[in-house]
Amino acid sequence: MQVETLRWKDHRLELIDQRRLPLEFEYVACADAAHTADAIRDMVVRGAPAIGCAAAYGVALEAQRHADAARAQFDAALDESFRVLAASRPTAVNLFWAIARMRDCHEKTRKGSTRDAAAALLALAQEIHCDDVNICRAIGRHGAPLIAEGARIMTHCNAGALATAGHGTALGVIRSARDAGKRISVITNETRPYLQGARLTAWEMVQENIPVTLVTDNMAGHLMRQGRVDVIVVGADRIAANGDAANKIGTYTLAVLAERHCIPFYVAAPLSTVDLAIADGSAIPIEERDPAEVTGFRGLRWAPEGVGVFNPAFDVTPAALITGLITEKGVISRPDEKQIRSLFVA
Repeated sequence: MQVETLRWKDHRLELIDQRRLPLEFEYVACADAAHTADAIRDMVVRGAPAIGCAAAYGVALEAQRHADAARAQFDAALDESFRVLAASRPTAVNLFWAIARMRDCHEKTRKGSTRDAAAALLALAQEIHCDDVNICRAIGRHGAPLIAEGARIMTHCNAGALATAGHGTALGVIRSARDAGKRISVITNETRPYLQGARLTAWEMVQENIPVTLVTDNMAGHLMRQGRVDVIVVGADRIAANGDAANKIGTYTLAVLAERHCIPFYVAAPLSTVDLAIADGSAIPIEERDPAEVTGFRGLRWAPEGVGVFNPAFDVTPAALITGLITEKGVISRPDEKQIRSLFVA
């Protein structure tokens, strides 16, 4: 995938505006932390790893803007950037992981010049960006052997290059299986209500010339019962210490159906998505989004005025339903806390 989901160009952060895909392709420029937080909140950029990278650059932007300011003003601007970015979206833990790394860098550079601090923060943001591409490729390498020749792979939402700095997590596994010479095809659920599968995953697969079939979310069980799904691979936005995984709403339904039909169900995610501070999925914060995402789309309304709306963006799949967790350090079969914690031991 040659398209850059996010890039640092001319001292600005540029993001593909994923709200406009697949009908339009354009970049949105962010000049400071507030603009970056708006882009995250408004879904210009989405996907846990990509959100983390964008947040790191948002902090770097603020540092660049105040590189020649007095130390007190510089520190105040950085503290405000941490606050604004942390408030943008609650579920994807990569956001808070990236902010924590940038905050630690800020603390370590407090005794030096503000210009040196700004340079260090930008360097770290670029390192996070580069590392994410390499991590996704490692996830792909570990996951590809799980995909059989001729496999029909179902996925949900978008965990591809557009959700990361490049290559993708779930779609990274699919890309790597294709690159290994395997003949595969993809079934992407449309992913109501924001249609990330229909708009983004389908677009990525078409760009890659990987055969893809788009179905509505409520067709998944029918296809499984007909024997037309061989394996399911999804991403995650936060994974609890015990292996419970939060992903786009509708993922839990797929996992239950997969167990009923004896279909392997894999979650592909970097270790930065694992939140060891949360014991299980019941403590994962679930974002609730604008009711307008359910009552219509892009200005077209189909629901009657006055109807109540519940619009959680994510659900949690229990670890017991996950066949394996695919990370940059390898695959954990039937993930549990002991196995997950072992991945963090040097």
